[in-house]
Amino acid sequence: MENKNGLLQALLLSTVAQGAMAVEAINTAAKESQNIEALPSVEVAESVEKASAFSGSTSVIDKQTLERDQVFTVNEALRKAPGVYVRDEEGFGLRPNIAFRGQNPFRSTKVLFLEDGIPFNFAPYGDNDIYYHPPIERYDGIEIYKGADLTQFGPQTINGAVNYLTPKVPTTPGGFVSFTGGNRDYLNGHARYGGMVKNVQGLDAVGGVADFIHKEGMEARDNTFATVDDANLKSIIDFDARNRLTLRGDFYHQDEQGAAFGMTDAEYRNLGARYNPDKNASFINDRWSTSATYEHSFNNDVTLETSFYWSAYERNWWRQQNQFPTENQCATRGISSYVSDRQNGIPVDMDTCNYDVGRLRNYETWGIAPTLHAKHDLFGVESHLDAGFRAHYESQYRRQVQGSSPIARDGQLLESNERFADAHSGFVQNQFIWNDWTFTPGVRVESVSYERKNLINGKQGQNSLTEILPSFAMTYTPINEATLFFGIHRGFAPPRVEDSVNNTTGGSVEIGPEISWNAEFGIRARPMHGVKTELTYFHNDFDTLTALGTVGGADTPVAQGKALYEGIELMARADLGDVFNWTHNPYAQISYMWLPTAETTSPFHCLSDSGQTAGSMSANYTSFCPGGNVFGSAAGKRAPYAPESLMTTTLGYSHQSGFDAHLEAVFVSEQYADFMNLNSASDMPSNVANRDALIKSGQFGKINDYVVLNFATSYKVQKDLTLYVSMKNMLDNTYIVDRVRGIQPGVPRLVQAGFKYEF
Repeated sequence: MENKNGLLQALLLSTVAQGAMAVEAINTAAKESQNIEALPSVEVAESVEKASAFSGSTSVIDKQTLERDQVFTVNEALRKAPGVYVRDEEGFGLRPNIAFRGQNPFRSTKVLFLEDGIPFNFAPYGDNDIYYHPPIERYDGIEIYKGADLTQFGPQTINGAVNYLTPKVPTTPGGFVSFTGGNRDYLNGHARYGGMVKNVQGLDAVGGVADFIHKEGMEARDNTFATVDDANLKSIIDFDARNRLTLRGDFYHQDEQGAAFGMTDAEYRNLGARYNPDKNASFINDRWSTSATYEHSFNNDVTLETSFYWSAYERNWWRQQNQFPTENQCATRGISSYVSDRQNGIPVDMDTCNYDVGRLRNYETWGIAPTLHAKHDLFGVESHLDAGFRAHYESQYRRQVQGSSPIARDGQLLESNERFADAHSGFVQNQFIWNDWTFTPGVRVESVSYERKNLINGKQGQNSLTEILPSFAMTYTPINEATLFFGIHRGFAPPRVEDSVNNTTGGSVEIGPEISWNAEFGIRARPMHGVKTELTYFHNDFDTLTALGTVGGADTPVAQGKALYEGIELMARADLGDVFNWTHNPYAQISYMWLPTAETTSPFHCLSDSGQTAGSMSANYTSFCPGGNVFGSAAGKRAPYAPESLMTTTLGYSHQSGFDAHLEAVFVSEQYADFMNLNSASDMPSNVANRDALIKSGQFGKINDYVVLNFATSYKVQKDLTLYVSMKNMLDNTYIVDRVRGIQPGVPRLVQAGFKYEF
């Protein structure tokens, strides 16, 4: 495998180098004939946005929208973009569940997260689960990428990526402080300051920005409380007109008490949506990260951008229950009636359960990624070349410790694993510009090596894969007000280390990556000033789609199958103040996805060799995978957690004096929670193992549709002071959002108010 990686690196680096040399030669010759014009000074203002240059469907949520809507979590923000399904969990947005175009949002496993174009998942190749998310308040914008443009990034290219834009360093010193308070003991303090200084000791400019957020409050259920601190630094050094260095650093700490397990149907019905006996749970996250991006401009047309990134992440999650009823240790450790009480909706006192398990994980990730951007006419046509390479390395150290008291933080070691993923990837794409058309062929190569060590039994093993991923995009702009676009690309997502190498034997598992053909066709239009819209048809055909563990209901082992997702996305906005040149501005916006097809086109086959079937999971393989397939999965079934309609609409009014008020409605249609497509858990077939217990577990049955209304208003009292008030779920609707490990409810009514003072 090392030889293969070496050849791959050499090929990709050679391609990038040859491209740079060819483009440099062309531009040098041109300038020699024109007496070499002087390069302009590099502007201090940053330009990190990428979406505007993309060919496919994209969405941008700008700073003004995030502030105007007083966005409380990343979930609230992303619901404003079409095609994005965001499912709440704990109510604070700490563990977001995000997906694109019908994919299951559980733990955001099928999404790539970027920060200024740099991956920030703590293990995007080896364990793409998201248990951490920065406070949304510290970003100045969000870009959502879909379509063939995804091949520039990776490794997750099956459906979409989210790129968060960090605050720009202001050209003149300044900043702000803000404070927000609300019910459920909510407090949020935010401070930011930064600026640039020009002509410093021979440098063109030096500057930076510092940002700090502290937020705390009760989550969606009782006996829960979260505290978050986030400190972020960013610095820019402009050496001269051709060279810039951007440095970033961040520290994040999260202390969450009472992180809740899911409820049974009887608990939800009898004890209410806020019931949570898991008061002894503790979930603590710490993350340190840094990155550096060096930009060198060879001339006006050729730039080499090289990024280095590193992060360390520690997650310590102690809880007395993970998944009921397959894990019910409290029944033999202090609460003899634990199972029947939960099944019948009778409160349980977890202080009398002498059992606690800590799932303790440490991750370290680092990588380096040079990317070449060049304008050229090498093929006799105006062109933009983008080519890059990335070397990426991950390590995981995972332990599971069983304690013998409700608040134990140490005990018997059940699991001790080291896991590694080394990845080398590269891409080349060239956009040809011809009159009103653009054509962009491209290719990405991903090569990944896995290693897993069981530190208890001494077993270890390796596995590897390599994939070639082509793409093609085109646009046509017949008039300035409208652009047609089309794209097709090979989607890819690598398996996790734990699924690729068996934990007990160290043997390789016959699991492949997720692979799909993704196509889209659409139109972007601005028919008049103040009106914009985008309509997109998408067709995502999966040769291999992976369903992880509990996604299929109960403790199903990892499974793979074929699936088809097909639908339409619509985004439209009208600002009547701009249309009619008024100072008053009534406005309306809609974000909508219709997903008529979310079909499993084959049964999902359980992987009996997966490390997930070790120990007690072996019995679950037999119980939940009769004949080798996930119970109930078959061609023609609707995929779980794929609502047919998602819609977010906004009606509002703003005035140039600085006033804004708007009402937002969020609609999510009904969805199945399992491969059997059960309308009710009681419809479960009679031959399912442990049927009676599973029916009462809360994991099975349809999730009904729901509507949430939000309201926000703000007023700029004076130039530097803004006051704001918001209500989330203003009608205090009670609804279910998730059944993966039992019932999780949506957030209750939240009323928040605050101010922002700029200086």
